[in-house]
Amino acid sequence: MGKGNKKKKDAQLVLRLPKDIRDRFIDACQDVDTSAAREVRKFIKQFLKRYDKGEFDE
Repeated sequence: MGKGNKKKKDAQLVLRLPKDIRDRFIDACQDVDTSAAREVRKFIKQFLKRYDKGEFDE
């Protein structure tokens, strides 16, 4: 899929967290040349892979 063919996002996730944690996260993402949104999406995808593998089953 080329840059012009990216699938549009059709949903948002809103969350609340302490401002100091949000600010540290934004700063850390900028420090490693990524975006907060990209890292959150990456986390969600990794979590779902683990979930699908049954890693959270008791």
